[in-house]
Amino acid sequence: MKLLIIEDSASLRRSLRIGLANLGFAVDDTGDGAQGLSMAMAGEYELIILDIMLPSIDGITLLQTIRTKQLDSKVLILSAKQEPEDRVLGLLTGADDYLTKPFSFDELHARLLNLMRRGGLKMMSDIITIDNLALNLQLKLLKVADNVIDLTPNEYKIVECLFSNQNKVFSAEKLSTYLAGQYDLISKNSIEAHLSSARKKVRVAGGELPIQTKRGFGYIVQGQ
Repeated sequence: MKLLIIEDSASLRRSLRIGLANLGFAVDDTGDGAQGLSMAMAGEYELIILDIMLPSIDGITLLQTIRTKQLDSKVLILSAKQEPEDRVLGLLTGADDYLTKPFSFDELHARLLNLMRRGGLKMMSDIITIDNLALNLQLKLLKVADNVIDLTPNEYKIVECLFSNQNKVFSAEKLSTYLAGQYDLISKNSIEAHLSSARKKVRVAGGELPIQTKRGFGYIVQGQ
């Protein structure tokens, strides 16, 4: 499930990114309204968490634009503006839900799950199976037949990202963002080292990691 956070508070954005990624969402984020609009239009996100008070383009204008373009992402406004007229404006502009700050992370998660059910979005299965490999997204583990593979956190995240986005090419830069966020960097050499280690562990257990390298573009898992 691809999710975009558009929120100008760097600390809140980072906290949301980490928390939602740990719940199995594929998360992108930005603190700028104009960049958020560009990402929303190009990224095919099922869910968008949107602040109202943003630099460059405010959240209401951003929301109006994506609805005019008939983008069907589910949008949850997350805002410090608590007046009834603010809620009404957000909902009438095209938001699917409105949550005020401060908020409980558990409530935010519950509202996102409700949007996924209500909107008929396809929820990812807890287990992704490819050949004799089974990736359990809830338990955060990879198995070959009945053998559990002892992956490091970064090895697991690479496998999780690519298994959850089959038939999509991920560049080293996008994988780095998935692993560490926009403000940290994991080099391509480090990603290759993590992948090489994961491949060896899977082979020892009798499997083959189905992650292919597309030279000059990145990495992909071909869907079954």
